[in-house]
Amino acid sequence: MKRLLSLLLSLASLNAVAQQKPATADPRFNDLDTTMQRVIKNWNVAGFAVAVVEKNKVVYAKGFGYRDVEKKLPVTANTLFPIGSVTKSFTTSLIGQLEAEGKLNIDKPVNAFMPSLRFYNNDMNNSINLKDMMSHRTGLPRHDISWYLFNTNARDSILQRIQYQEPTKTVREAWQYNNFMFTAQGGIVEKLTGKTWEQNVEEKLFKPLGMNTSNTTIPELEESKEPSLGYELDASGKIKKMEYFHINGMAPAGAINSSANEMANYLIAWINGGKFNGKEVIPSQFAQQAITSQMVMGGGLPSKAKPDLHFASYGFGWMLASYKGHYRVEHGGNIDGFSASACFFPTDSIGIVVLSNQNGSAVPSIVRNILSDKLLTLKYTDWNSEMRSNRDKSEEQQKKMEKESKVPKGKVHPTTHPLSDFAGIYSNPGYGTLKIYTKNDSLFASGVKKGMWLKHNNYDIFDIYIHNLNSPIDTANKMQSSIQFQMNTAGDIESFSSVLEAGLKPLVFTKGIEAKAIDSKELQKYTGEYSLNEAAVKVYIKENKTLYVFLPGQPEYELVPLGKDRFSIKALIGYSLQFAVTSDRKVTELVFIQPNGNFAAKKK
Repeated sequence: MKRLLSLLLSLASLNAVAQQKPATADPRFNDLDTTMQRVIKNWNVAGFAVAVVEKNKVVYAKGFGYRDVEKKLPVTANTLFPIGSVTKSFTTSLIGQLEAEGKLNIDKPVNAFMPSLRFYNNDMNNSINLKDMMSHRTGLPRHDISWYLFNTNARDSILQRIQYQEPTKTVREAWQYNNFMFTAQGGIVEKLTGKTWEQNVEEKLFKPLGMNTSNTTIPELEESKEPSLGYELDASGKIKKMEYFHINGMAPAGAINSSANEMANYLIAWINGGKFNGKEVIPSQFAQQAITSQMVMGGGLPSKAKPDLHFASYGFGWMLASYKGHYRVEHGGNIDGFSASACFFPTDSIGIVVLSNQNGSAVPSIVRNILSDKLLTLKYTDWNSEMRSNRDKSEEQQKKMEKESKVPKGKVHPTTHPLSDFAGIYSNPGYGTLKIYTKNDSLFASGVKKGMWLKHNNYDIFDIYIHNLNSPIDTANKMQSSIQFQMNTAGDIESFSSVLEAGLKPLVFTKGIEAKAIDSKELQKYTGEYSLNEAAVKVYIKENKTLYVFLPGQPEYELVPLGKDRFSIKALIGYSLQFAVTSDRKVTELVFIQPNGNFAAKKK
């Protein structure tokens, strides 16, 4: 995306400060500082920023805690945070603009205007429309491991995976959250406009909404005047810095970075039917549809303890619920080191945004609810204590489940092969490619930014521990699923399977051929004629770099070096060759390793 000029940044900062209201300007916020400090203490959060809008103006905006804990740099209402999935309504807004321009029809199957976007079967291809994609009702489950572990900046590559991702429901049968569908919407925007999703967001949303410091990439965040660092709590409850997670390929699902002040402008537009400063930014007809129930998320039944909290449905990039009798439109966001919540009450003309630099945090929800009660003059609920109690109960239950799951098992059997035999490149078309390698006495796997430590469990089964590639192993990040390797009929490791999506059978990753570089002079020693049951076998080099083998009555076969005088037959899965070499590096024999046996050929 084109860099914003430093002058623009300065002007935007001045404009945001002008919008900020002192905490004591409104009596409803008089005791808020004390409440917010209590939230920071109880949840050990690094920091967060808040903005409240009423009708068409900001009535409260302030930061708490630190955007950089080590340097003690404070959070302000202008601090930029990754907002995660709050990004989704920006993407649907672009779809709404294109619909208003007559460039698409959200009721028609998407293959009518983007034939390259393919799904798992023809029923999905012929029926899924943009309404389905914007409201999470395509039948696809999350498949999040695909983009989280197998991250890529290539959006086209991400979209190509969708056709291999299996659904768990039929179209419109159930609400199932899916990030890929929002990335696909971004792809549609790009195809119909000839500009990137990032350019569209900047030109059609950021600029008309005065969101002049907001951006869509981590480098832009890092170069901004007030970037926030991301944090998590370690096993002992101490604040620990996290690395930024670059999700360029999946950007339309969650890559926007913004501030409380600038997100306030966004909420003002939604509260006012899509208009900001008198100008329509989000088409009004689309805005109404977006905050109208399109798909039921769950039962949404009121509890005895909270009879005034009920119904749960989804619009277009927004979650809808009744909060103590008030219609609330909301969406949360989570990405490594950051949590967010943006909400508004359309009939009350009130909006709240909370941005936090704590991973998977309840703080945005707590602060949102505290402010909602104050602004709507509702009966007091001690959300801070209540959510902390719920958290403690959940953690106790989790510990109990972990303790019960640690049932002593029987004898642990070793792997069927040495660890080096499991190393290689494994691929699944719906997910991506993973490199498995040995280090010291363990197996590891690397994706792009994330990797895995594979801890031996039993036989060829390994437990999975996620970690950043540049960070030490954290045994707290254990996945529920495991990896199980499989052999082919020749006894070689050919694949692994793992349950990476609930409700689906284990996904299979096939081992590819990882060629070892061999000098052409080194290849020369393998060439010559061999005798196999009186049949003449020829081994020769072509193009001065590639070894081939030829048997009478068969085509020539290209050989791929695997190391230790072993080659695979490129065109035949499960077939390989092993050359017998003396201590002085002379070849005496060639052994064909096949599913039906091994066959030796003496060198002439």
